[in-house]
Amino acid sequence: MSMLAKDSAVMAKTQELCEAISQDIEFLALQGQVERFLSDDAAKLQYQSVHERGEELHQKQHAGVELSEIEIKGFEEARDALMNNDVARDFMEAQQNLQTLQQTIGKYVGMTLELGRVPEAEDMEQSGDGGGCCGGGCGCH
Repeated sequence: MSMLAKDSAVMAKTQELCEAISQDIEFLALQGQVERFLSDDAAKLQYQSVHERGEELHQKQHAGVELSEIEIKGFEEARDALMNNDVARDFMEAQQNLQTLQQTIGKYVGMTLELGRVPEAEDMEQSGDGGGCCGGGCGCH
């Protein structure tokens, strides 16, 4: 039987993990914050505007163009206003937490495949932020 077959032990545990995540009270709260943002057109527009402006400034800097004080101040004011918007701020925090959850789970699974055993706390600490193609430990970075 293949580990990827629907009725394999690995896929059963994967389904259990997904069920545990989807029913977790913290996950549900994070999901609620994302949904609240997605239903708020003003917050989405504000977020998109700040994000696009930040990208423009980054591209200018990358191209060697010096940013003016007015550009910097305008961006900082828009960013501060965005951070003062509870819906947008909660969305950004939720996105960060969900990304961290996904990375952490991926790191555990990746290290299990790399080590051939369940990683221990020391393994996770030694791998740091990972790096390379596999999360660290294989010498590819």
